[in-house]
Amino acid sequence: MSEQLHQAKQPVSAALAGPYGHPFHPIVVTVPIGAWVSSLVFDIASHLVDDPAVLTAGAVWLIAIGVIGAVAAALFGLLDLFAIPTGSRAFRTGLIHMSLNLVVTAAYAVNFVWRRAGDGHTAGAPVGPLTLSVISVCLLGVSGYLGGKLAYRYGVRVADETTQAEGFTTAGARAPGR
Repeated sequence: MSEQLHQAKQPVSAALAGPYGHPFHPIVVTVPIGAWVSSLVFDIASHLVDDPAVLTAGAVWLIAIGVIGAVAAALFGLLDLFAIPTGSRAFRTGLIHMSLNLVVTAAYAVNFVWRRAGDGHTAGAPVGPLTLSVISVCLLGVSGYLGGKLAYRYGVRVADETTQAEGFTTAGARAPGR
């Protein structure tokens, strides 16, 4: 394994970024992704029910939870980015992934403020913030694709193949190369 690939698999700080082969970033990103997708579901549902106030209020707070979770995920993601050698394809992909996530987080922060300044939304989610949510979720999907590329294609912060082979040995057998 090349030294650069080995470097990208190791945490900058296991205490801060998660231990070898088990980074914290992919765990924490589930909070903003789940909150933001759920807020979009609430927004759409608010146009299908007789009393949308609870759903529109819920969407606003899900957006807030997502922004807070995204800040935490960004801190862990930045630590993982530091493990990737600069100038590599993986590093460039990581920069694009990070940039998209920052744009999405900023868009949701604006969306939160926009909704809080609104009129109470008794008729369902307003068209402007709803449109911003749809665009943001689409950008989040592109960013998620790039995050998957970092982990599954480039192997960033993923255990090496020899370590992975341990999961495919039978009781009493040794993993290949060990």
